[in-house]
Amino acid sequence: MAFSFFGGVHPQDSKWYACDQQIQEFPEPDVVVIPMSQHIGAPCLPLVKKGDPVTVGQKIGDNQGLCVPVHASVSGKVKAVEMRPHTNGTTVMSVVIENDHQHTLCPEVQPRNREQVEALTSEELMGIIREAGIVGMGGACFPTHVKLSSGLGKVDTIIVNAGECEPFITADDRLCREMPEKVISGLRVIMKILGLSTAHIGIEDNKPEAVKALQGCLTSGDGITIDVLPAKYPQGAEKQLIFAVTGREVPSGGLPAAVGCAVFNAATCKAIHDAVWEGMPLIRRVVTVSGDIVMEPKNLMVPIGTTFNDLLEAVGHSENPYKVLSGGPMMGVSQYDLSVTTLKGVNAVTILGRKNKYAVDDPHCLRCGKCIDACPMKLAPVLMFRAQQENDIEEMKCTHLMDCIECGCCAYVCPAGIPLVLGFRSGKQILRSEAAKKKG
Repeated sequence: MAFSFFGGVHPQDSKWYACDQQIQEFPEPDVVVIPMSQHIGAPCLPLVKKGDPVTVGQKIGDNQGLCVPVHASVSGKVKAVEMRPHTNGTTVMSVVIENDHQHTLCPEVQPRNREQVEALTSEELMGIIREAGIVGMGGACFPTHVKLSSGLGKVDTIIVNAGECEPFITADDRLCREMPEKVISGLRVIMKILGLSTAHIGIEDNKPEAVKALQGCLTSGDGITIDVLPAKYPQGAEKQLIFAVTGREVPSGGLPAAVGCAVFNAATCKAIHDAVWEGMPLIRRVVTVSGDIVMEPKNLMVPIGTTFNDLLEAVGHSENPYKVLSGGPMMGVSQYDLSVTTLKGVNAVTILGRKNKYAVDDPHCLRCGKCIDACPMKLAPVLMFRAQQENDIEEMKCTHLMDCIECGCCAYVCPAGIPLVLGFRSGKQILRSEAAKKKG
């Protein structure tokens, strides 16, 4: 049974631009720039230096603690190890590789047969996932092996997130249509690790072809249920998806494991299959490059480290972009430098024209309450924003600003055009800094 979570909105999904475009292999660029920071936690330390030869799938960065390694997506020579622009707006240490276009495979990349995979223990499988550099590929980028290990003995429900509720983005839709067996295979690995015989795949009803493809890979004894959910944004948000599938509500400040759930993105499942069965680390991902001024919207299998400039060239645009986003129009981050590169968590590059510009010279809250009705976390955005503007730390805490998932529903419905999410991100940074001071 599907439950409808509180709030949410129904923006024009604009998926028709790219939903019927099959995944194409993106030609390997002459140069890739691979940031050492692509996940929540400690950034990697470079394991290579300028002039070193590298091969496809070779580990080029790693660190201790909450960290997963990064790998070379092409073979060639290290051109530089230096600070480069990142999609989060900062600069981070990055490894620049000059591609020799030989696609020389790292000797450590070795496929496994069924007998070998079936003999692997949960600990060994999590080790493989960690060494493959797999993180949540829906955008959260939390190390997958940590989520799995922390769920052992606590989780009774696995949910695959194939919701993909953001407008324009169709990467997971195409992945489920074209590679459903790999998504299901990765899910079975997760089920084995967590010792569970049942699982759910949550997917919106605006993806009938993907539903059919996934169903075609299942048998009656699989224990895998496909939950077809009414399309509603933000259905793909972790807490909202858990409620929609199970009716369980994750408490304020809590994690999914608190209600016995673990959620994994469809692309993450496919990456787990690649790592466990094919021995291939996470070095490529499907990226939707779309938008209202894009001439040829595409779903591309892109090497990690490919610049946004290269992707824009591949699709063309009919006018100078008003905005280029890493992600979709609701939660995506606007980019000021298109030399930034595709990361493990980048599922889309959205290119928008000037007709999308909506700005009010001096925005003032109208007290209409629409933001409260729309918030899927049952928060009061108007009060949160006021607290942030006044730099009132105690009030920010009282309004549960840290529970905001930055989905953008409030900003979408705000008739005054107030930049609410921008304010909440700033407020969170203030609260994090305050917490760090107390710890220090």
